[in-house]
Amino acid sequence: VTWLSQNQCVLSDSEQHTTVLCTEHKIYVQKSLSRCQTINRMLSNEPTPPPVFSRSNSQVSMDSTSMEDFWCEVESIKESSEDRPEEQMLLEFKPADEGELEAEWLQDAGLSTLVSGAEEEDGQALLSTLTRTQAAAVQKRYNTYTQTLRKKNKHTVRDVRDIFGIDDSSFPLFSANSCLDCGLDKGSPSVTEELSYEVSFSESVTVVPKTREWQKNQRFKKDDSALPKFIVRKSRFGLTEVGDLSPEDMKKIRYLSLIELTAFYDALGVELKRNRTERIKGRENGLFGVPLTVLLENDQKKVPGIKVPLIFQKLLLKLEETGLETEGILRVPGSASRVKNLHQELEAKFYEDTFDWDQVRNNDAAGLLKMFIRELPSPLFTVEYLPAFITLIKLQLQALHLLIMLLPEANRDTAKAFLQFLKKVVANEGKNKMNLWNVSMIVAPNLFIYKGKRANQQEMQAAATTAHIVRLLIRYQDILWTVPSFLISQVRKMNEAAMNNNKRQLMFDKGVRKLLRRKTMERERPERLESDIPEGVIRVYAPLHSKISMAIQLNSQTKAKDILARFHCENSSAPFMNVLKTWCDSWLSIFGSGQHCLDPDTYMLDVYHANPQAEWVIKPKAKKQPLA
Repeated sequence: VTWLSQNQCVLSDSEQHTTVLCTEHKIYVQKSLSRCQTINRMLSNEPTPPPVFSRSNSQVSMDSTSMEDFWCEVESIKESSEDRPEEQMLLEFKPADEGELEAEWLQDAGLSTLVSGAEEEDGQALLSTLTRTQAAAVQKRYNTYTQTLRKKNKHTVRDVRDIFGIDDSSFPLFSANSCLDCGLDKGSPSVTEELSYEVSFSESVTVVPKTREWQKNQRFKKDDSALPKFIVRKSRFGLTEVGDLSPEDMKKIRYLSLIELTAFYDALGVELKRNRTERIKGRENGLFGVPLTVLLENDQKKVPGIKVPLIFQKLLLKLEETGLETEGILRVPGSASRVKNLHQELEAKFYEDTFDWDQVRNNDAAGLLKMFIRELPSPLFTVEYLPAFITLIKLQLQALHLLIMLLPEANRDTAKAFLQFLKKVVANEGKNKMNLWNVSMIVAPNLFIYKGKRANQQEMQAAATTAHIVRLLIRYQDILWTVPSFLISQVRKMNEAAMNNNKRQLMFDKGVRKLLRRKTMERERPERLESDIPEGVIRVYAPLHSKISMAIQLNSQTKAKDILARFHCENSSAPFMNVLKTWCDSWLSIFGSGQHCLDPDTYMLDVYHANPQAEWVIKPKAKKQPLA
């Protein structure tokens, strides 16, 4: 929504160029609004004074108990911290010199070549895939960085036109005749809305006037039914979850997510604030107060491949087995003395497998779970972009999606396990009396008031609104852990560009050419045989089956699940239900420049055309790691 005056606003859909002019109580509809108008129904724009750190009779809220659980949890956290000895500050924040933030941003976005001046192919491949708004975001940071260097009389820097191949004046960021639909629709959420991620978020934001003032005072409906129902529309390439991509491709997703998030905030006219830490210090052993990466490194010696710390998994398992139906679970605190003793006992006995979990009461286990999250040296949602989470309420669901993509792997996997548990708590509301809003208000202080930094009053006022963010995380976690298809497309282009660059480099190396010539002669006959395969036919490999390969003719309706079903049926004489179980426990993966596990509903011919040189392999799904 672009506010033109007190009673006038303009909404626009960039895809259908739909415009709605609202003047006082008159609404003129030029075309029907597309589904993007409803993307932000979960946000309410009802004004209310922001909460204050100390509750008082004058505090205004949705009702007399709307924030009671939040502030009770804050008081409980304060009391528990007072009982423990004062520890050294774990996070040190340092001011940024002029240009340093931009240099760090370029490095974090995978564009360190722009800072170092080196000609690296990875950076060039990334730049070649950027959208118009993404390139503008990079250009803006690079311009600031180079201007700073010139002021300091540093070495000569590359001109922006050498990077993007364009003139500054010919690269407009905003269009003059359309704007973002940020409408905070209060309509009924009963109708399920489709989300499409085929176009980048920032590209759908074309203009936000500089005079735009975001509403600072907001309040959110406590009724969980006020949140709309969303589903992600599957493209012919299917849906891709975070775990479906190789680590190398997920690294590229993080680069692109930072660039896209920055471009999205730029287009909205909102500053993307970032904390700068000089040092993050934590314990190198133990359970509580240990960085996630250190915990996982220690745990992987015991359980190779584990992605969520064992102690965290064990606490979740304890609560899932015995605590989901406990009334007031998470809200009702356990005994402070018992929690303290259990904490000390866990530190001493957990890795020796001598800790007695039967002695742990459900409320005490919940207290230990929240303590684990609070005492992480760096917050679960990371220090750097914590301000972006806190200001997210003013923006859209898309920004939260990109922030999840930005998380380090350990944080993202641990957060997902935690949110899955919280979803189970809410599902048992009938017995534990904990609905989505209750759970969100209890969890929010533990996620956003972290051990490494004392929160001041202003930060606490902002943190009070994070309960709504937690509510969105729980409700829409399946959507948020789906990789947007436009990012997948950009990664594919990056990989193709990198492969083409590698081929060109190899052709200039005489020694390599000689080796390739010899290999070509050795493989001449098999290659001729492969070339005889008709268009639209793929060879699928299944190393763990008796029939390790099969040629399959694709048509426009062939899906990945069709190939899996056919392959397993032809490889097994077992009963149908056993074959079906084998199929459900398998992935069809493609291997080209990276690995990608395909959605069962993926249309194979489309993927084949996009990846003609790919190798097709059926492999078992990764099973969940056993608990300690």
